[in-house]
Amino acid sequence: QNEEKWDFVLVSDIHEMGSEKEIKRKKFLDELSKKGFTIKKIEDTKLFYGVRAPQHIFWKYQCLLTNPNSRQQNSTAPQDIPVTTRIRVVHFILQNTVTSDLEKLHDLMKKKVFEAAFPLHKKEEIREILKKKWARWRVLFKEQPIEEIRCYFGEKVALYFAWLGWYTYLLIFAALAGLATVAAGATVFSSSQVSKEICDANNTIMCPLCDQNCSFWVLSDTCTYAKVTHMIDNEATVVFAMFMAIWATVFLELWKRERATVATNWDLYGWDEEEEELALQLINNSQHEPRLYQHSYFRSTIVLILALLMIMVLIGIAHALVIYRAVAMALFTQSEVNLLSKHADIIAVMTGAVLHYITIVIMTKVRSHTACLAGFLQKPRTFSQRENNFTVKIFLFQFFTNFSSLIYIAFFLGRINGHPGHYVRIAGHWRLEECHPSGCITDLFIQMAVIMLLKQTISNIMEYLIPLISHQLRKKQKPPKKRSVMLGEEEEAEDPCKRQWRNNYELNEVNVFSLFNEYLEIVIQYSFTTIFVAAFPLAPLLALINNVIEIHMDAIKMMRLRRRMVPRKAKDIGIWLQVLEAIGTLAVIGNGLVIAITSDFIPVQVYKYMYSPCTRGNHTSMDCSTGYINNSLSVFHIQDFEPHTKVLPEFKGEQIKEYRDYRNADDYTYTVQFWHIFAARLAFLILFEHVALCVKLIAAWYIPDVPQRVKNQILKEKHSNLRNEL
Repeated sequence: QNEEKWDFVLVSDIHEMGSEKEIKRKKFLDELSKKGFTIKKIEDTKLFYGVRAPQHIFWKYQCLLTNPNSRQQNSTAPQDIPVTTRIRVVHFILQNTVTSDLEKLHDLMKKKVFEAAFPLHKKEEIREILKKKWARWRVLFKEQPIEEIRCYFGEKVALYFAWLGWYTYLLIFAALAGLATVAAGATVFSSSQVSKEICDANNTIMCPLCDQNCSFWVLSDTCTYAKVTHMIDNEATVVFAMFMAIWATVFLELWKRERATVATNWDLYGWDEEEEELALQLINNSQHEPRLYQHSYFRSTIVLILALLMIMVLIGIAHALVIYRAVAMALFTQSEVNLLSKHADIIAVMTGAVLHYITIVIMTKVRSHTACLAGFLQKPRTFSQRENNFTVKIFLFQFFTNFSSLIYIAFFLGRINGHPGHYVRIAGHWRLEECHPSGCITDLFIQMAVIMLLKQTISNIMEYLIPLISHQLRKKQKPPKKRSVMLGEEEEAEDPCKRQWRNNYELNEVNVFSLFNEYLEIVIQYSFTTIFVAAFPLAPLLALINNVIEIHMDAIKMMRLRRRMVPRKAKDIGIWLQVLEAIGTLAVIGNGLVIAITSDFIPVQVYKYMYSPCTRGNHTSMDCSTGYINNSLSVFHIQDFEPHTKVLPEFKGEQIKEYRDYRNADDYTYTVQFWHIFAARLAFLILFEHVALCVKLIAAWYIPDVPQRVKNQILKEKHSNLRNEL
């Protein structure tokens, strides 16, 4: 039975005897034999080499890395070493074995000497448990078997699923709050005074939306749009934004507690990644000298410049999307098709959002190459350092790709487009878009909804289907010649390893960054759920539905569609925690800005308390926002239009039309009320952010990072160890 336990399988094409590749392969396998490895060769359509490490390697590992007090108790018999540790040690030695040509496995794989190297999915009891309790769609709402995941995939993967499960669980509260906000908006908005005024404004005539062949229009045409806007943009949103800022902090604090519990249960507190790496290097080669820490300001500067260039490119893409929307708006409004011209603004926003989604997909493909280049420039010392550098760069890149056009819609749309008679134009030709008279927040809502829905449907389906289809295709390439070979030697039974190794080889390959991509996807989703959540209160609900499916989809991919991952040890989720904390702070700023700048919350409040009928007399029975819409529109004299503007129908004499802004009727400069609102927006922003950040700090202080139980457990262990020594 013991004979057939193989730690790793190397796969290679069948090369001709004496060819360069064959010689290189032989050299590498000889190096392994010198280290005492057992190697078994099986020939199929490919050459399979099973590799088993000698026992003394694991004894050394245990001697170097067990803590001293447990060493005395079992100095004679080595404990059974977990499979995950076996695979990790063997993987390290394989990756760091150097041939006489100074080539490592990595170089040989680049030169196609070996095609693949992977640990096996074996028929173990634990694998069957995972398949039954975790990697199937039937157990969608059951708790994950984290302990079993750890025993099969190692701590790093188990921590990812523990974190994802915890995040999904806490999303339930955020999703309920979001639903409550939308429900409050839906019941309150029908009676909202502002949307009622827009719906009744039958004789308020507005300036045309484009330069050529656009007619004037009546404000009450946009009644439905106004109602939808006030469903999202009301007092409940402010409370919800505040709630989400606190939720983000509480989520991270509770996760730190959860992580501390897990790390103690798995005995990871004393574990040190650097020490483990040094131990493995010494086991592999006792003459090994450690690589020292280095820091080069020159390299860092180059990386910084590259990063800034990349961000510039992304801002350029955001600009291109802005131009697309301005041009599309102009073309749609002049279109012969009635549907297009009537709903030009919404269609321009929708197609813009779809285009943005496409750029996200394309830039995701581009990003990994650029980050690898930056990583190569920085030459980090350990693997985890390399991973951290890579994480920060890729996250920034993805973040800007996802949020550049949202930032434009939230904070610039309709604020930089001039006024009738003096519009800001792209290339002197196309007018920039304007906001809707009931505010810009609906544009942001549509953009976020489209991107989140597309990301969660199309991207997830592709993420599941591509591995599934490629696995089926690999299975189809079964060797036809096997049968004819077998005919001559019918009595020789097929080696049981052969089938198992071939089945493992047919699965999709995994790379070092397979888990990284899963993290990245969820962290970007977390940014959507927190940063502009004031404009899209349904984001947490969408995230919740997505995550429940995502957990099991990842499980099925890992267990059934992909080769086994090399288990890695870790005691937390690494640098992702800092990334999540940064997003939490950005969420406070983002939501504060959305309420202060994008939403109409502040102008309405300023009007209520400074300009409304309520301030003049004691109209207690009256709604204080009565007259707000009329107050927020400015007057424009038609003869001041730019000469090339063609308006239908033609106008005669001096007529007055309206547009949304706070400007004087004679010289179109800003009114005092504009500056009042501007000051109120700033005051609100400063107040909101300070209050939210204070609440975040209080929450972080109130919830200790490490539970008392864990602290006491560590204390008792230290105490008993010292007493034993004494």
